[in-house]
Amino acid sequence: MFKGTGVAIVTPFKNDAVDLDAYSKLMDFQIDNGIQCMVTLGTTGEASVLTEEERNQVITLTVEKCMGRVPVVVGIGSNNTAIAKKYSQTAQSLGADGVLLVTPYYNKCTQKGLVEHFKVVAEATNLPVIAYNVPGRTGVNIEPTTVAQLAAIGNVVGIKEASGNLSQILEIKRLVPEDFMIWSGNDDNILPIYSVGGHGVISVMGNMIPAETQAICQAFMEGRIQEAIDLQLKTKKLFNLLFSEVNPIPIKAALAMMGMIENELRLPLTPMDEGKKAELKKEMVNLGILS
Repeated sequence: MFKGTGVAIVTPFKNDAVDLDAYSKLMDFQIDNGIQCMVTLGTTGEASVLTEEERNQVITLTVEKCMGRVPVVVGIGSNNTAIAKKYSQTAQSLGADGVLLVTPYYNKCTQKGLVEHFKVVAEATNLPVIAYNVPGRTGVNIEPTTVAQLAAIGNVVGIKEASGNLSQILEIKRLVPEDFMIWSGNDDNILPIYSVGGHGVISVMGNMIPAETQAICQAFMEGRIQEAIDLQLKTKKLFNLLFSEVNPIPIKAALAMMGMIENELRLPLTPMDEGKKAELKKEMVNLGILS
């Protein structure tokens, strides 16, 4: 699929409608600054509060904007397997290059249920499927032995790992085939996951600093390890602030301060606490993102 930085892009809103103009400009900003893949309709994209019509508008625009420039991966997650299957087929019909499938949430399931869920959805599409493990949000962890079973499904090509459990990720790497890809789902784990054989990041902070995020990946991939460490450490406080409230609340506040989108979310998400927002702004000034 890709190596380096995939951006889990936000979905901008304006007056409670998807702001397609701002979204288009934001994608140009990402691509012009070196990102390697556009990942739309994920957690950061507030996919769970979009209508089906809005989802299709976003996918269509993303494919049009990115065609011939970077691959497009579409989030198709649902706790209803039938809906996830339908989303996968829609993504394929609209021209996506791959899909991102999160574990079922709320109703949850067993490890056996995870295998069946991924198998049914993967068999419904010819697209590459990226599994997404984020137990802090879903309440379900994909165990390493289960990842190995998923890797045996022909078009499940990799995993976005956001558990933060490096021992688990190391065990995944031990169990899966060499060509099975592992991306960090946390911006502060880019280098740790690279160090155990990973392939990059599906990034939140890349929305605002795409060039800097890709620079971390590029430095590691080219063997400039100390430079990569220095760049990773430079962004650590920014990462902490971007997750001081539920994602994507802080990243939308940051992008609004940069003049790129409106600071608008859909309930149940609400705008960032003013005190935390002031801290975020201060760090953005420190890093030269804002003057």
